[in-house]
Amino acid sequence: MLEPVSPRHTVEKIGGTSIANTDAVLKNVFLRAHTDADPYNRIFVVSAYAGMTDKLLEHKKTGAPGVFAQYAGAESDWAWGDALTRLADDMIAKNADVLADPASRRLADGFVRDRIEGMRNCLLDLQRLCTHGHFRLDRHLETVREMLAGLGEAHSAFNTSLLLKDNGINAVFVDLTGWRDDSEPCLDERIARALDGIDFAKELPIVTGYAHCNDGMVRRFDRGYTEVTFSRLAVVTEAREAVIHKEFHLSSADPKLVGEGSVRTIGQTNYDVADQLSNMGMEAVHPNAAKGLRQAGIPLRVRNTFDPADPGTMFREDYVSEDPRVEIVTGIKDLHMLEFFEQEMVGVKGYDTGILEALKRHNVRIVTKSSNANTITHYLAGSPKAVKRVIADLSEAFPTAEIATRKVALVSAIGSDMSVPELEATALTALAEAGIELLGVQRLSRKVDMMFILEEDRFEEAVKALHGALVETAENRDADRKAA
Repeated sequence: MLEPVSPRHTVEKIGGTSIANTDAVLKNVFLRAHTDADPYNRIFVVSAYAGMTDKLLEHKKTGAPGVFAQYAGAESDWAWGDALTRLADDMIAKNADVLADPASRRLADGFVRDRIEGMRNCLLDLQRLCTHGHFRLDRHLETVREMLAGLGEAHSAFNTSLLLKDNGINAVFVDLTGWRDDSEPCLDERIARALDGIDFAKELPIVTGYAHCNDGMVRRFDRGYTEVTFSRLAVVTEAREAVIHKEFHLSSADPKLVGEGSVRTIGQTNYDVADQLSNMGMEAVHPNAAKGLRQAGIPLRVRNTFDPADPGTMFREDYVSEDPRVEIVTGIKDLHMLEFFEQEMVGVKGYDTGILEALKRHNVRIVTKSSNANTITHYLAGSPKAVKRVIADLSEAFPTAEIATRKVALVSAIGSDMSVPELEATALTALAEAGIELLGVQRLSRKVDMMFILEEDRFEEAVKALHGALVETAENRDADRKAA
């Protein structure tokens, strides 16, 4: 493990939306214009600029093909090349937005051209090689995906280091992407090597969110790899605190749904709540990232880039709210409910395993599930195309089973301690009074969350009704005053 240079340093991550807002992130995060705090004793991990990874791989939400998807599809030899050229143009345009100094822009533009053309030559060589019968492109696509993913983070990290130097900060570009490096160390070793010799008290490391290592970051963590790099940096360097800068406050609900005046910001909570939020797609922190921080005893703080005076939300392993209550109401609007019914299932093992294998094969995420004697129901996050492939596989593997799917919404009430008397009754009453019919309810004995399954078009109404009943109450306002 790398010896910590300073016992006071923090490791901080800046998301793609925040890093794209150059003026705000420079003033509020890097320069700390609102305080007289030392800008050093921090390590920064940066994501790619918003939208860049979508163009490199595929659109995260719509699935629209980026460079990787077009290269893998091989429908046209040059479609991916044209996409790569457009990407280079977009990166160079971003350089002009971010960097005012002409000399820095020239350096940034040269960096982009070197990486993009190096990538283009690599992909052309691989394509040429695979015209021979002994080589198959599909055996190398994971490596291609890893290489492309790293381009976005390298671009934003290099630009950020130049921007900070232009503003008097002694920034150091730390490239973990393994560009033109034939070694394949583990992630921790890659980090330790890259930071060796950097004095955190006098230098500000700007680290790529993607790290090339023997396990494959994208293969293991998909689009959550930046937060895993961030987490391991904190653990390896024994950071005092891990900080994520986002473009919003972590609030009791989405202000757009329940109103700005109705939500409250979350001051403290625990890693269990972070796990539940991640499951709901809120991405407070990737589950694998939270695991490392939790095990190392490193607290996590989530701060709003655009409100630097606010201390943000602190996640600790041992925190439990002083008064039992619901802290957050959130959910997912577009889930697929997959119902698997087999009359012969009673007392027979293997059905659940077969379903899980199909879901894993097609990269469909389970949000929650339920079962009885002859029915297993999964609530899934994934593309309609992937879910159709799962159904096709299951129909072939279990020809006598009845398999049905439909779109639903899920709303979840979450808190570090929700052992509130009659909480479920209060929630059900609120939904009934709003005229919302439920398709299912789930609550486990640990009392950290309660899930409600309902029609997709009632999602917003359900969030508002549950937030009003479970958060906007006199009891919760009293609890907030005590916590403050």
